[in-house]
Amino acid sequence: MRIKKAIRYMEDVLEHKQCIPFRRHTGHGGRATQAKIHGVTLGRWPEKSVKYVHQLLKNALSNAEAKGLDSEKCVVSHAAVNRAVQGRRRTFRAHGRIGPYLSSNCHIEFILTEKAENVKKAADDQNKLRLTKKQAARTRLAIGK
Repeated sequence: MRIKKAIRYMEDVLEHKQCIPFRRHTGHGGRATQAKIHGVTLGRWPEKSVKYVHQLLKNALSNAEAKGLDSEKCVVSHAAVNRAVQGRRRTFRAHGRIGPYLSSNCHIEFILTEKAENVKKAADDQNKLRLTKKQAARTRLAIGK
């Protein structure tokens, strides 16, 4: 997906114009009509996650421009989310007990590349007649070689 289109998509999700399709976590979720575009029935607008991803996409675009890449040709070629170390805090329970209060952090990475222009095939390659081995053998027999 082109980087400009991805940033615009995140802005549309924040404004509730488009939704994020939920394919995996589908339990206890309401259906959204906007999810029909993606071929599913369940869709949501996760604002906190979208804000972070939107900020990271804009940061990646500015890094690409700083490195000399053309922003109009930039494409998100790789996106990954990996687990990070959990933040440990404590919550105080009844009868003097202390329970864990963990936060599940993550590392998000995007790789942007410039999309190369498609090179058209030469016209003379299209006119060249290709024969199978069987057809070539038949033509040789017909000629008499």
